[in-house]
Amino acid sequence: MLLNILCDRLGYGNNHAIRLRLTIFAFMDIGERKELLKSHKLRITNCRLDVIGLFLSKSRALSQADLETHFSTYDRVTLYRTLGSFLDVGILHKIPNEDGIATYGLCNETCSSEEHVHSHIHFKCTSCGEIAYLDDNQVPEIKLPVGYQVNMVNVLVAGICVNCSA
Repeated sequence: MLLNILCDRLGYGNNHAIRLRLTIFAFMDIGERKELLKSHKLRITNCRLDVIGLFLSKSRALSQADLETHFSTYDRVTLYRTLGSFLDVGILHKIPNEDGIATYGLCNETCSSEEHVHSHIHFKCTSCGEIAYLDDNQVPEIKLPVGYQVNMVNVLVAGICVNCSA
């Protein structure tokens, strides 16, 4: 919450608060990662500490296959359950993908086990496959018929990223 207030006062808006929060997360030591798990009422395991550490060190979305490649010491089921527990408590959110392969990104501070707030835009590079947040873009307002209620909006923009276009 403090990051949102600070970024609002500086004129950066909520998207920069999310980026700043993720930058701070990247510098978390093992004790702070344990506290993150405890604050979400998750049991502390080596797998959970390692997986959250990988997400915190990357500036992009990760798939289960990315985790399996990076962590040969953990089996597929353990990683799947770890992702599921992080989704359930609001540490991660699932990013829909047109090819059916789920990717996951860190949630912002407004997420909890009761409510995930993810109305933002992702960009997928059609060359390298990397998925990133588009920080300075707002999801357009969607007008629904009477009686419909929006729970979440997912927008995936496809194109060539800055690294591949260089």
